[in-house]
Amino acid sequence: MKNTYMQKKETVERKWYVVDAKGQNLGRVAAKVAMVLQGKHKPTYTPHIDCGDYVIVVNASKVNLTGNKLNDKIYYNHSGYTGGLRERTAKEMKENYPEEMMERAIKGMLPKGRLGRAMYRKLFVYRDENHPHTAQQPVELKLN
Repeated sequence: MKNTYMQKKETVERKWYVVDAKGQNLGRVAAKVAMVLQGKHKPTYTPHIDCGDYVIVVNASKVNLTGNKLNDKIYYNHSGYTGGLRERTAKEMKENYPEEMMERAIKGMLPKGRLGRAMYRKLFVYRDENHPHTAQQPVELKLN
């Protein structure tokens, strides 16, 4: 009987991917990117090892939100002090902080804990199509 292949962290080969979020729905982009960060697109996926790839998301400011989410969806932050709750609508986030909006959507789909934080560190989000990672020769990742 054959044993199941379990990858070791020393044997992980990582690639760089670039994702263009222009005109795409936020949740669909986030779900695809989260799968690549976890390594679930690889046949050597191992749940307890960070075997995912690096992902660069460009054009985060041009992502779509369906329905009435621009006005209804609210992002919360709390400073830890009394009365320190800050609320922002999705419209404000898209105009002023599109990188944070994309990062929050992707981070929520990653595992919680030490392994999820390691996966999150391989994510790079940029407002427009310019990014400083051309030396890594990223491959374009198609979403459809």
